[in-house]
Amino acid sequence: MLVSDLLWALLGGAVVGILGKWLAPEGRDEVPLWLTVLCGVGGVLVGNAIYINVWTPTTPGFDWWRHIWQIGIAAVLVTGAAAVSGRGRRR
Repeated sequence: MLVSDLLWALLGGAVVGILGKWLAPEGRDEVPLWLTVLCGVGGVLVGNAIYINVWTPTTPGFDWWRHIWQIGIAAVLVTGAAAVSGRGRRR
């Protein structure tokens, strides 16, 4: 993996993680930023893997479905990270 690929994965992971955190159920906003970015990077990698294995890996133009999968997976990961880290909904 090239350094530029790693930087794009971190930048894209940060954006996707924040969007995933925004879409996650209420009470998940206490997850720290570093964990949100890590979930975003995971969402990018897992979302791409699922997309490539299920649909056509190359499409012309901007690939909205790929990004929707990435954000959805990141939302699931943020929800799971909140549950595992004990920072989920407290009553």
